[in-house]
Amino acid sequence: MIRLPDPQATEAFGAMLAKRVRPGDVITLVGTLGSGKTSVARGLLAALGLAGEAPSPSFAIVQPYEPPEVRFPVLHVDLYRIDDPAEIEELALDDARYDSLLLVEWPERAGPDYWPDALRLSLTIEPDGTRSLTIGVPEAWKSRWPT
Repeated sequence: MIRLPDPQATEAFGAMLAKRVRPGDVITLVGTLGSGKTSVARGLLAALGLAGEAPSPSFAIVQPYEPPEVRFPVLHVDLYRIDDPAEIEELALDDARYDSLLLVEWPERAGPDYWPDALRLSLTIEPDGTRSLTIGVPEAWKSRWPT
């Protein structure tokens, strides 16, 4: 477990992730509203070259980023408003994995194990207002993840 004392630390963790990601990867972000999911994504996107603040994809559901604004294509996905997992198929996210990084907030809306090879980040809000981050590292990430 990693303690993230403030939004800047949360974004800094996202920036650290940018050194390890590549097209075809999926990172899932689990946590309640306000737990820091979008802050992690913003830090990662900024480290990949995005100038300015990345908007939350809550209403758009999928916010795409393409070069030259970022190093390689990224889809920032927010499944919060998805009620039926079948709706996810319409988003064609599996097709995007060929050349894009997927950052998926609220992945539990897709059902269990929808992205079994995803780096799983789970954020919780602690009683003192800090965030705790638990990381699930799948086999596909073991060679690039610090031990």
